[in-house]
Amino acid sequence: MKNKTTCIIIDDEPKAIELLVESLHALYSDIEIVNTYTSSTQALIALRSSHCDIVFMDISMPGKNGMELLKLAPELKSEVIFITAHSEYALNAFKFSAAGYILKPIDDADIVVAVDNALERVKYKKLAKQHPEVSPKPKIGVPNNKGIDYVALDEILYFESVNKYTNVVLKDKEIVSSYNLGKYKTLTEGHFFHQVHRSYIVNLNCIIRYESSGVLIMSNKKEIPISKTEREDFLKIFNTVSRPDDE
Repeated sequence: MKNKTTCIIIDDEPKAIELLVESLHALYSDIEIVNTYTSSTQALIALRSSHCDIVFMDISMPGKNGMELLKLAPELKSEVIFITAHSEYALNAFKFSAAGYILKPIDDADIVVAVDNALERVKYKKLAKQHPEVSPKPKIGVPNNKGIDYVALDEILYFESVNKYTNVVLKDKEIVSSYNLGKYKTLTEGHFFHQVHRSYIVNLNCIIRYESSGVLIMSNKKEIPISKTEREDFLKIFNTVSRPDDE
């Protein structure tokens, strides 16, 4: 059907594919699973010729891993959702601008967050193709004392809680918003934002350095602390920054 969203699934574990297929059928009646692949060789052929909307990609596989496959298919236009048992791959997934990152064992709630984000991106792509004058970038409304500013999510570096308000820091300006930080955590769910401290939510794509003292350096040189409760998980992500690409 023309209004169906199409996808393929790449995973070397047939049982994992079976479980994902069952969940997708139960959660999304308008998603058509075109094909599934357990071989990296077959998967690469599919990626290079695929016109599907979404690719569900396992990362750790025999032969070439999921990220290596994507590097070999640079023209891929599909939205990618990584599925893996290993949290340490997360930062590299962000570098590929993945629509989602789901940890095994798969939970339906995690599928919904990732797939809804992918569907939103697919919608914007189709809209931009039909109407080039319309920006395909997802935006959120930021209410303030002058009204509501609609800003693209990729323009936001971080959110900082200031009393009952939130300072929304963009690449070129700052907006003091009447929303509290919790509201922005909800609005940015499914996008590449993460709350690293009770006072900060950061754009993961705008982090340039992690300091061993427990501080993040943002692209505007702002230093943001990571709370002790978040530090261990966040270190697992940032350890991948200094590693060479998988050989």
